Amino acid sequence: MNIENLYIQSFKAKTIESGAMYGQFLIDSLKPGQGLTFGNILRRVLLNDIGGIAITAVRMAGVDDEFSIIPGVREDVLEILLNLKGIVLKNVTDDFSCGRLKIKGPAVVTANSIQLPENLQVVNSNHYIGTISDSNILEIEFQFEYGTGYRLAGKTFDNKYDDYLELDAIFQPIQKVNFRVEEEYNEKYTNINPNDRIERLFIDIWTNGSISPEKAIISASDFIIKTFNSLVKNEIIIKSETTPKTKKKTPKVNPYIDIAIEELEFSVRVYNCLKRAKIYTVGELLTYSPEKLKQLRNFGQKSADEVCTILKNKFGIVYS
Repeated sequence: MNIENLYIQSFKAKTIESGAMYGQFLIDSLKPGQGLTFGNILRRVLLNDIGGIAITAVRMAGVDDEFSIIPGVREDVLEILLNLKGIVLKNVTDDFSCGRLKIKGPAVVTANSIQLPENLQVVNSNHYIGTISDSNILEIEFQFEYGTGYRLAGKTFDNKYDDYLELDAIFQPIQKVNFRVEEEYNEKYTNINPNDRIERLFIDIWTNGSISPEKAIISASDFIIKTFNSLVKNEIIIKSETTPKTKKKTPKVNPYIDIAIEELEFSVRVYNCLKRAKIYTVGELLTYSPEKLKQLRNFGQKSADEVCTILKNKFGIVYS
């Protein structure tokens, strides 16, 4: 069985009303054991190495910090920032500039109110930002960046934007990837032999709509090819045998400490309380006991129960 016999087929394709997209693919005629190998590497690359555009900072007229209130606007600044993080952007080219929003009330402000450069598009144009209840004006300037993965506010931010409010940036356009492997026997053989088995790899991909599942799996495959080609082109460096140095023991790091609390999808009430207390990551959250959390302003027993439940369901962390 040659690797040239492989092919990929699109089984399902669906676009959700919000703009998110789903696709299912089949890679057929794999050798035994290759299904799991291919599935794992594709899933890793899709979730970690496919980039996208995100709003990384905003400047609001008359606003000094994220705990401010804008006259005439129903939401406070923290809620508006949280809503802005849900805007999905698609780039036509890699070169883009700032965006702007200026709207006079009364009005319901959605993502399609943002004036964008020609090479950027909003996927979920009906996404809610806020409500202006009187004749006041809401004015916002946006900074956009391209990246991969997730970046917390305050990390590698350019000093020239000191008057901007930073946002935790979600660059990754791939929301979820699942795969499964099925075995079958080659029909041209009458006697069933383990060597006659082939595997079929099914991959399910969900994206935020800024990239199609088809383009995502092609980009992931291209990334894998380029990465391994660079290894092939470079010579293997053979180190001379020397007395090995004693390696320092590296303390085990909790894999959850750098995860932003936004990924836990708390209710708005819990999220706002944690942000006001300057709790931005799971690591910082775990330094507080449930009793200590209840001492925060507007944080009661119900909010503490929500934190405990979500930490246990998502990461298996028993929070006490």
